Amino acid sequence: MKQPIIDPNQSYTFRDYFKMDVLIRDLLAYFGYTLQVANCTLPKSTTDLSYFAGLKERLETSLTIAQLSNESARQQVLVAPILLAVGGFLQATVDIEYPLNVTNQLKGKVDYYLKRNSSLLVIEAKHDDMSRCFTQLATELIAFDQWLDADDKPIYGIVTIGDTWWFGILDRVNKKICQDIHLYAIPTEIEELLRILIAILEG
Repeated sequence: MKQPIIDPNQSYTFRDYFKMDVLIRDLLAYFGYTLQVANCTLPKSTTDLSYFAGLKERLETSLTIAQLSNESARQQVLVAPILLAVGGFLQATVDIEYPLNVTNQLKGKVDYYLKRNSSLLVIEAKHDDMSRCFTQLATELIAFDQWLDADDKPIYGIVTIGDTWWFGILDRVNKKICQDIHLYAIPTEIEELLRILIAILEG
């Protein structure tokens, strides 16, 4: 008899799913969701970005002078400045290490939770393993789907190692997570990333 990938009597945090040696499709199926790997449709704002003047240059300078050898360094130098800049521009809330407890199998802390008209989760990839971290992101998206008030707005998530950002989108109506095939390089694609982040939160 095939063993379940999750012990229904055991407690799991989001980070436990990062450690699991499990196919993301099987994990999503356990929770009643499916996975689509595709060129996901991401919104893009056409707003004037003059508020962010100099951000790209500051990020480039940071990359030349700082040793980004661990997760904490990347958060402080690359991730937080971008998210806080977007939060300031939109007057959106930016919660760091946001605690969430939905069920015994869907709980833990989310690295960044941004909220305005829509929700956005951002997590820093541990050990530079973006693939396993996307599995963790998927469980966090599912947790937020079950926790937030019901509506048909998608929930967006990002896995990042600071200089690379990878999007996932949870379709709440169809219980499907789209794993984007495009990764955004920072600081090269900072303008495109900013336009996506702004459009998501304004949605």
